[in-house]
Amino acid sequence: MSGKRWDELSPRSQKLVVAGAVVESVLKAVALADLARRPAAQVRGPKPLWALFLTLFNSVGAAPAAYWIFGRRKSS
Repeated sequence: MSGKRWDELSPRSQKLVVAGAVVESVLKAVALADLARRPAAQVRGPKPLWALFLTLFNSVGAAPAAYWIFGRRKSS
């Protein structure tokens, strides 16, 4: 965005921002729930580090995608 305040955005832009935030939140929640249930042996790297990464990094879905692609080991 170009540094506009919320009330300066068009209604369409406001809806897109809210939709993006909802999608990001759902992706993070699903990834964090999987991380919490998954045994440490099935996670590449320390689980607390993944949790921190997923929680703090605003990524438009990139952080949860990184977890799903790189953070999980295939279950046997």
